[in-house]
Amino acid sequence: MTPQHTNETETITRKATRMALARKKHRQSAWYGLGMFGLVGWSVAVPIVAGTALGLWIDRRWPAETSWTLVFMLVGVALGCLNAWYWIQREGRDD
Repeated sequence: MTPQHTNETETITRKATRMALARKKHRQSAWYGLGMFGLVGWSVAVPIVAGTALGLWIDRRWPAETSWTLVFMLVGVALGCLNAWYWIQREGRDD
């Protein structure tokens, strides 16, 4: 083969490889971003609401000096943040 044919072959191979990679890689739509935003929001909100509800129930059932509502709400915030971090890390690995 002549050097010109070699360069053309390499160019065609490179372009075909790029095209194959582009087909494999799915572009994320705006709906995907909104869905991920909602997923992270729910993963934070649900533990906070559940912790607050549990704390209110404990406070009504066994009154004490300690506000169990506040304690379990903070526990819910911590769990929610960890849960959101997990989901964001998981999606980052998929890219």
